Amino acid sequence: MTTRDARTIFDLALVHANAKGAATAALVKRGGTYVPVSWNTLVDDAYAHARGLLGLGIAPEERVAIISHTRIEWTVLDLAIQAAGAVSVPIYPSNLPEDCAYMADHSDAKYVITEDRAQTEKFLSVRDRLPKVEGLFQIEGDVPDDPWVRPISALVDAGKDVSREAVDERRAGVERDQMFTIIYTSGTTGVPKGVVLTHGNVLYEAEAVHQIDLARPDDIQFFFLPLAHVFARVLQVAWLSQGHVMAYAESMQTIKDNIQETRPTIMAGVPRVYEKFYAAVVEQGESAPGLPGKLFREARRLSEKRGNAEWGGPPLTLAERIEWRILERVVFGKVGAKLQAALGGRMRAMLSGGAPLSRTIAYFFRDAGIPILEGYGLTETSAGSCVNRPDAYKIGTVGPPLPGTEVRIAEDGEILIRGPGVMKCYWKAPEETAAVLEPDGWFHTGDIGEIDAEGFLRITDRKKDLIVTAGGKNVAPQKIENLIAGDPLIARCIVFGDRRKYLSALVTLDPEALASFAKERGLSGTLAELAHHPEVERHVADVIAKANAKLASFETIKRWTILDRDLTIEDGELTPKLSVKRKVVEERYKDLIDAMYDESVPT
Repeated sequence: MTTRDARTIFDLALVHANAKGAATAALVKRGGTYVPVSWNTLVDDAYAHARGLLGLGIAPEERVAIISHTRIEWTVLDLAIQAAGAVSVPIYPSNLPEDCAYMADHSDAKYVITEDRAQTEKFLSVRDRLPKVEGLFQIEGDVPDDPWVRPISALVDAGKDVSREAVDERRAGVERDQMFTIIYTSGTTGVPKGVVLTHGNVLYEAEAVHQIDLARPDDIQFFFLPLAHVFARVLQVAWLSQGHVMAYAESMQTIKDNIQETRPTIMAGVPRVYEKFYAAVVEQGESAPGLPGKLFREARRLSEKRGNAEWGGPPLTLAERIEWRILERVVFGKVGAKLQAALGGRMRAMLSGGAPLSRTIAYFFRDAGIPILEGYGLTETSAGSCVNRPDAYKIGTVGPPLPGTEVRIAEDGEILIRGPGVMKCYWKAPEETAAVLEPDGWFHTGDIGEIDAEGFLRITDRKKDLIVTAGGKNVAPQKIENLIAGDPLIARCIVFGDRRKYLSALVTLDPEALASFAKERGLSGTLAELAHHPEVERHVADVIAKANAKLASFETIKRWTILDRDLTIEDGELTPKLSVKRKVVEERYKDLIDAMYDESVPT
């Protein structure tokens, strides 16, 4: 069976179980050691839970919500839900109780599966808002003494009188245009919308990834992205299609150690992960005393200048070209070896998505011999719409469209997408669906971009985030924010200036980088105190000055304020996928922003 013949993602796993049952499907950390999980075990466990769902009377296309960190049990349950003909509704573990209640109730979830006691307690605290939820099943840990909550073993027990043949019969009735999942958008601008993706949507993504040779059957993929996000769901489907090995990270906090233990060949992540690897190498290189530190700083400068020249910046002079040939070998040869060692020693390619990747970081990794392939898509387009290929990529772009996907630019610059990955609809929201999805299949992304002569797409900004200054200039804040946040010390930069005379910014600092910065310079104090230390303020001022030098006058940052702390999900300033909730930040820090426009202070 090929991906094109499959009806569900369970079909894909079953093919590998039948062909190579005892072979390793996944690597999972248990008892302090990574152990293999076979394709047979993966499928048998999925069957057991699917039988339980049928035993509970789950009907085709009824919803089951899952709230858990990424772990193999999440994948098993996802497979089981699809095999039972039902629909999974993923919820981020970081979501607050009221968000959990909204998603479970709005999706009409019949059951909820929680990871542990802490997640269960969220639902117990909003139980009065969940009249349609018949019960919860908890994966691990102490289960509350409440008949509404049962351990996950009770789900398996519910299927003891249900045969595998009954699951196969239910699965055979699933069509590719039926619902696979409802994924709620992060809600940076309002109430989350439930994106309905079909089995056909995600199976198309798996087939497209296969066609462009992004993942191969002999790969080991390192997996840590949250399965509540569409990016991770598509990576999971690609794995089940290709049949390579999936190495599950223990947590986001153990990524560096787990990479060393599993030694993957490919991985996908959000830019923040790559920023941390970059910051660690840069910190070590630039702090080296004497000649090594000087050579590293010069090599890094030339790397960025070479890259910027590809986008119209000044080219390297003859002397710099000669210097680069030497530093590329002497400095970046060692940098590449260090990065490769930190990544397990076998990494052949890395994929970045979910947010824009700094070009400076992309140039750095490329020159170190480990390319980061940036891709683009939305929840509404099943994550992957465009992606750079291992054998054809262009830094600063998100690559050409996947086979079968069309991309065009509207008159106002908005990116439109049409193809098999585009969602079916927004759940219970026909007006919102009609507002973004045309009858002929074109989806309005809300992003602004351009397509070059070779078909590579470049994202320039979000349509709704465009700033129009008091002088009538249109400004794309994302470009400016990425320039400034590319510095290892800076965690985030949020630019403001709509209907104002000039642009301003709020800047937050990376706690780990700030601690290292302070240690190197013998500075003391709390993180909040260090954020306003004169040396830190001078560093931020230098970063902004360098960014301003690359911008048009109306794009430059005239005033900025360093916050005492980084933004957080818990305080409602970031979405679960770490996107900034711009409106929330603007309201919360209104006084600080307004102070940057005090007419009595010259700019």
